[in-house]
Amino acid sequence: MKNNRSGGGVRSSSPKLIIIFSLFSFICGMLFTNRIWVPLESDGRIMRPTEQGLKLVADDCVTKKDHDVLGEVHKTQEAIKSLESSISELRSELSNNQSSSEEVTRDDLHAHKTDGDTSESRKKVFMVIGINTAFSSRRRRDSIRETWMPRGEKLLKLEKEKGIIVRFMIGHSAISKSILDRAIDSEEAQHKDFFRLEHVEGYHELTSKTRIFFSSAFAKWDAKFYVKVDDDVHVNLGMLATTLGRRQSKPRVYTGCMKSGPVLSQKNVKYHEPEYWKFGEEGNKYFRHATGQIYAISNDLAAYISTNQPILHKYANEDVSLGAWFIGLDVEHIDDRNMCCGTPPDCEWKAEAGNVCVASFDWSCSGICRSVERLKDVHKRCSEDPAALWSAQY
Repeated sequence: MKNNRSGGGVRSSSPKLIIIFSLFSFICGMLFTNRIWVPLESDGRIMRPTEQGLKLVADDCVTKKDHDVLGEVHKTQEAIKSLESSISELRSELSNNQSSSEEVTRDDLHAHKTDGDTSESRKKVFMVIGINTAFSSRRRRDSIRETWMPRGEKLLKLEKEKGIIVRFMIGHSAISKSILDRAIDSEEAQHKDFFRLEHVEGYHELTSKTRIFFSSAFAKWDAKFYVKVDDDVHVNLGMLATTLGRRQSKPRVYTGCMKSGPVLSQKNVKYHEPEYWKFGEEGNKYFRHATGQIYAISNDLAAYISTNQPILHKYANEDVSLGAWFIGLDVEHIDDRNMCCGTPPDCEWKAEAGNVCVASFDWSCSGICRSVERLKDVHKRCSEDPAALWSAQY
């Protein structure tokens, strides 16, 4: 009996104990949850429910996607680094290009310096003489070398001591490195007296050649005067230097034997002018201009040609074209008949009278007729004293 009561008592009291234990556990759980899971601010204050929820959401997002986000961040950082490297390279390339452009600009300016400038790229000299020649004119060139043009060491001495440059001017053939060009290269290696032009040789291209000569010579030498002469004309260099020396104080000088020939409108005739209509009625004459055998222009006129080369109009004849370029400018045209003496006996009589000619040729041939055969005789009878060139004052 006793045992039965004791067992029954324990069973009857178990539900109460379970209820009490449950309430106690619930209260402890509430206290524990509030204590552990309510986050605090940095200053110890309890975070508000809204902030708590956002924080839990954010932490949850990071937890779930942290690997993907970190991967994207890494890719972005790499892209930024790559972009910065590209920008740095572009800046460096731009800086180099700008420096190159500035160098080109400075070179262009040096190529167009005028007489008052002191650029080392352009040697100061008194005059530059360009002897117009052709591929087929080797014998003419040799006849000039054997008469009035110094050769070898004397040519260099003339340049160094007197500031006088004398060169045969010639361009190139239409075919690159042709036999004609190679022949000139060989002749140049022997004599070193050529001035090669960026020009394609041709009879009807003489105006272009003349224009290129003045521009190229101006870019290379800072001269008081630039002279063009044909390879079938006799020249006394000392008298030419002395004559030009008297005119170097004048601005914009254009000197030679001035003429005014007829404008030929008929086709198939020598010196036909296709643009004859620009000069008025048929039968009119050209304006005054220097004959093409020899003429000289001052530094500022060579600069004018160099600057305006692309827009200078070409007429049929080279000497007319040159005169046209100056006709509208404030230029002093000097008609010097001493630059167009005839061959003996004309130049011989003048030389005996002490009036040595600057240049001699035959009007009927627009140069010395049969110059290869006759130039030595003209030089013997009409040349100046050999010392005149080296003693010339200017």
